[in-house]
Amino acid sequence: MSDAAQPTAAEVRAAAEAVKTALDRHLAAVERRSGDEDPAVYEAFNQLAAAAEAYDELLYDRYDEVTPFEIPGDDSLPPYTGPEEPNAISVLIRRDYAVAEPQRLLAQAQRVEAADSDAVLGTAEGASGTVHGAIGILFGEFEPDEIASRHKEFGLEEGDSTLWVTAADEPADPGDWLDAPFEHVDPERVVCRFDVSAVFDEEDDFNAPLDDDLDEDEDEDLDEDDFNAPLDDEDLEPLEANDR
Repeated sequence: MSDAAQPTAAEVRAAAEAVKTALDRHLAAVERRSGDEDPAVYEAFNQLAAAAEAYDELLYDRYDEVTPFEIPGDDSLPPYTGPEEPNAISVLIRRDYAVAEPQRLLAQAQRVEAADSDAVLGTAEGASGTVHGAIGILFGEFEPDEIASRHKEFGLEEGDSTLWVTAADEPADPGDWLDAPFEHVDPERVVCRFDVSAVFDEEDDFNAPLDDDLDEDEDEDLDEDDFNAPLDDEDLEPLEANDR
């Protein structure tokens, strides 16, 4: 960054003061909170995070320094503000897959197409010969939940998935949202959310304690004398030149 674009020392100082102010407001909101999901605490939290992030950026731009604080991403849901007794709910689901075995996918689609060429409305004859055509056939033939439970049979590999349940005052009119099913989701009306990701599994594996019983059976078979026994010259083979 050029000197002309660098923030001034006064701007950095002002950002630091903003963090102090936001910290006081957050503590005050926590002390006065009315419950576990008090919107005032949520707002104060976001203000503190924004102030800390702004200060961190200015500090780095001006002095090439960073703070020891990790600014969390805004990936949490806000407090629920929907109806206490919803008259309707919407279930939003996204599942990601990798096409791990295209030939298996094509073979499954060809079986479906051979059994009933009209299984998928509007599918041209021989569509199972392409990967995207095969995908259309299989998802037209099987329910998404069945594909999720049998994904390996279809040559698919599971990726991340998420399920959101949102509350509504009244059911939507037929056909009302079909063109953009996920466009107008109100986070404050999400009743519950369930995420599945390989990231969570990796974190669990990284933090898992070592198994003290690992190879315990093998260790029990080893005698202390076995470690201290001298090597028999007859058991040693001379190294060839290419083995060194």
